[in-house]
Amino acid sequence: MSKKREYNYFDAFVRMSDYACQGAEMLHETLRTFDPYTLPKKLDEIHKIEHEADICKHEMMNKLTVEFIAPIEREDIINLAQEIDDVVDAVEDVLMRIYMYNIKSIRAEALEFTEVIVNCCKTLKVALQELYNFKKSDTIHSKIVEVNHAEEVGDKLYLDAVHSLYLEEKDPIVVMAWTETLDRLEKCCDNCEDVANVIESVIMKNT
Repeated sequence: MSKKREYNYFDAFVRMSDYACQGAEMLHETLRTFDPYTLPKKLDEIHKIEHEADICKHEMMNKLTVEFIAPIEREDIINLAQEIDDVVDAVEDVLMRIYMYNIKSIRAEALEFTEVIVNCCKTLKVALQELYNFKKSDTIHSKIVEVNHAEEVGDKLYLDAVHSLYLEEKDPIVVMAWTETLDRLEKCCDNCEDVANVIESVIMKNT
């Protein structure tokens, strides 16, 4: 009989990060080709991605409860899975806010944000692909730095975008809607940095 294939946590992290990439790319494309009438359909599509990420996380947690020996500390597996899942949730949350607040047109700053978020998610995926072999990896540390830098770019973008919003927009409802939406976009960048920080912590603990 062939030996049962062991569950691979590192592969699962990569799968979860791929869902984050899918969600971020869908968000960016939805805003780039924005049509408010298609938003319900887009929300269904991005929710399916979020649901698949949840399934992947729950599968990981179920495996962890019966695992005799885990490849890294259990707490780190739980934290990393949750942080990646938070990225997927945050990306979906942006599109939900645009729908809830009945936003009819997309500000240029929002597209700048989604480009940053897409790049962050792609960079995290590369870092997670290297995590299993972090002691020999030539790229994982540079990817963590890239995400940290992107979060700083997001902070500056948020500052400037909110300033421009309050300077240019006179409709208080539009101001409220976009203030909340920009806040959610900035949160996506923060969540990506949280993932990078957990990856860095795992490396530090195991070096």
